[in-house]
Amino acid sequence: MNTDHHVVVLGAGYTGMFAAIRLAHRTRRTGVRITLVNPSARFTERLRMHQVAAGQELAVHRIPDLVAGTGITFVQGTATAIDPDARTVTLDDGTRLDYDTLVYALGSATDTSRVPGADTHAHTLNGPRAATRFAEALMGLAAGDTVTVCGGGLTGVEAAAEIAEARPDLAVTLISTTEPGAMMGEKARAYLHRSLRRLGVTVLAGQRIAKVLPDAVELANGDLVPSAACLWTAGVAVAPLARESGIAVDERGLVVVDAALRSVSHPEVHAIGDAAAVRLAWGEVHGTCQSGLPTAQHTADTIARLVRGEQARPFRFGYFHQPVSLGRRDAVIQFTRADETPVRAYLKGRLAVLYKEVVSGSPLKTYRLSKRLNVTTVVSKGGRATRTA
Repeated sequence: MNTDHHVVVLGAGYTGMFAAIRLAHRTRRTGVRITLVNPSARFTERLRMHQVAAGQELAVHRIPDLVAGTGITFVQGTATAIDPDARTVTLDDGTRLDYDTLVYALGSATDTSRVPGADTHAHTLNGPRAATRFAEALMGLAAGDTVTVCGGGLTGVEAAAEIAEARPDLAVTLISTTEPGAMMGEKARAYLHRSLRRLGVTVLAGQRIAKVLPDAVELANGDLVPSAACLWTAGVAVAPLARESGIAVDERGLVVVDAALRSVSHPEVHAIGDAAAVRLAWGEVHGTCQSGLPTAQHTADTIARLVRGEQARPFRFGYFHQPVSLGRRDAVIQFTRADETPVRAYLKGRLAVLYKEVVSGSPLKTYRLSKRLNVTTVVSKGGRATRTA
């Protein structure tokens, strides 16, 4: 057993936090040291950023408090360079951290670079500060002003509904290249659209955005949609750090990993969550908390096994549901197969609200329990779809 092993975890979002805390518990009787690095000392509940955008205040959770009692060393800073050959990480203040194992959990952010004007005239949900700036912009709007939400994915749907519920005096327009809720079954999707109509949200589906202007969104067909405040939720981008460091990445900058979630070019680097290109037999895993926490769990367990001299095991995961809040008093939950295709079962209304709140609140509860227990976040391993021979 290696009793002098240093693990550095880059990123203390949902996945990095869970990986660090679970690994600390799994290796508590060894000499493994864990350092958790994050730019902010505040833990960001990304699942709730649409609530902040609508003007709600969330409880503040500090990372040092969440890891207290685990033996984890928290370092507030931003990783600016990785030398995978020397196994070092350099931070923005010049600090250099040596590692034996690196967990790359830098996540992703909304990409505002692909459409002109999005980076200067649109707000995002990239953290509490960004979401708060949008909430402050909403406060300055007058009745009848139009708010545009660009991107019809589940984040855009949740944000549009939350804003419309909080500010019924505003005209909220959701602009999307595809139909919102397209991945859901027919009944759940119909319920989602009824809820948006009830809230007064105008949906412009099948529309590509050409440009974001200071007071409007220009569509590809030349139409202008008035916009006193624009929220951009379309597309994601990852940090360029892995690519710049010579770690193998795909065309999007995601770390290419093997079956055990280790970098194919540098096996001592483990990538999890939104930062990893995870491919299973049924297809590619996309970045959600639902899939991210199981990658963190698997990686913590893998590192614990490797430290004990055991073999790594392949990652198995299957989707289970698509939870969508529609304001504070409504929601819809679509249940799915392992490959995220919908099944007939779904929840709506008040029961779905309770279900969604359990989902949104579960990570913090999981972290607290994981200090003492090996708590699982895996609801489905995918069954036959991920079983290896």
